[in-house]
Amino acid sequence: MKTVVKRALVAPLITAAATLPAVTAHPSAADAAVSSTSVATGFAVVDHKAAGQEAGTVSQPGQTRHHPRHSRRYWAYAWARHQWGAPYCWGGTGGCFDCSGLVSAAYGHVHMYFGRSTFSMLASGRLVPVSSRNVRRGDLAFFGSGHVELVTGPHYTFGALHSGAPVGLHRITRWWHPTAYFHVRGAH
Repeated sequence: MKTVVKRALVAPLITAAATLPAVTAHPSAADAAVSSTSVATGFAVVDHKAAGQEAGTVSQPGQTRHHPRHSRRYWAYAWARHQWGAPYCWGGTGGCFDCSGLVSAAYGHVHMYFGRSTFSMLASGRLVPVSSRNVRRGDLAFFGSGHVELVTGPHYTFGALHSGAPVGLHRITRWWHPTAYFHVRGAH
């Protein structure tokens, strides 16, 4: 008897939790999201595509869940920061990194692809030039056409600098500074 009572109380909560994102985004999609109810358990079967949810917001095994209030740029930067201390290796995109490999892997983590090398990134058409005053954390800082890092703040970038140096923060100085900044189209 107790399990039946618990199940009767829990089922509406699970249904509400599963459809709440759909209701807040598209109130009319809430009815379409709950497609059927299981007779044996009383649990609603939720169709996340009908609810208008993106695959990245649905918690599934092997998928990363991203909080919807943060941009893709934020999550790419956060993933890159977790690589702090990784060794530099030319051509590396995992475990060890070169400059463009770290940027490519970070944005690939949020399903954004715009080239593997600095040259292919610049030629991709996905980069939007931005002034140094409008740059945001996670944007790209190019040092000429041969080196790229992620912007951390007004005085630092984050990336893989050169052989022998681990991935980390690099202070911008008069002698070492980005020559161009870019937003990634679709990352905001």
